[in-house]
Amino acid sequence: MKNILVLCTGNSCRSQMAQGYLEHFANQKATIYSAGIETHGLNPRAVDTMKADGIDISQNTSNHVDEYKEVDFDFIITVCDHANENCPFIPSKNAVRIHHNFSDPSKLEGTELETRTAFAATREEIKDYCRNFIETTL
Repeated sequence: MKNILVLCTGNSCRSQMAQGYLEHFANQKATIYSAGIETHGLNPRAVDTMKADGIDISQNTSNHVDEYKEVDFDFIITVCDHANENCPFIPSKNAVRIHHNFSDPSKLEGTELETRTAFAATREEIKDYCRNFIETTL
C-alpha cells in the first residue's frame, strides 16, 4: 500500500479536493493524507463543490504537516506554489516529490456565480490530475 501526501498552504480547499479524488480513484490501493504548512479549517465551498460531483469530504479534517512526520510517504504532491516554496523538511527519504499548482478559488472576489464557477473549474482540474496520477503511477 502506497502512502501519498497532498500538501497545500492551509489544507482547506485544493489539498482537500485532491485527497477526495485520490481516495476515489485509488480505490483503496493507497493511503491518502492531506496537510498544510498551516491549518485553516475545511472550506465549506470546497465541501459543497465536491458534493456536487458525488465526493463527500465533509468529514475530512484540516491537518498540519507535522502531524505526519512519522509516516514514510511514497509520494508528496504539492498543489500550490506557496507550499512548494515553503515546504518544511519531510523525512521520507524515498518519496517522489511532485508539484502542480492549481488556482485557488477561495481567493476569488466576485459574484456568487463567479465563485461557484471558479470552484467547479478548480475541482475539474484537480479531478483530471488525480485520475491521471492514479492511472499512470499506481
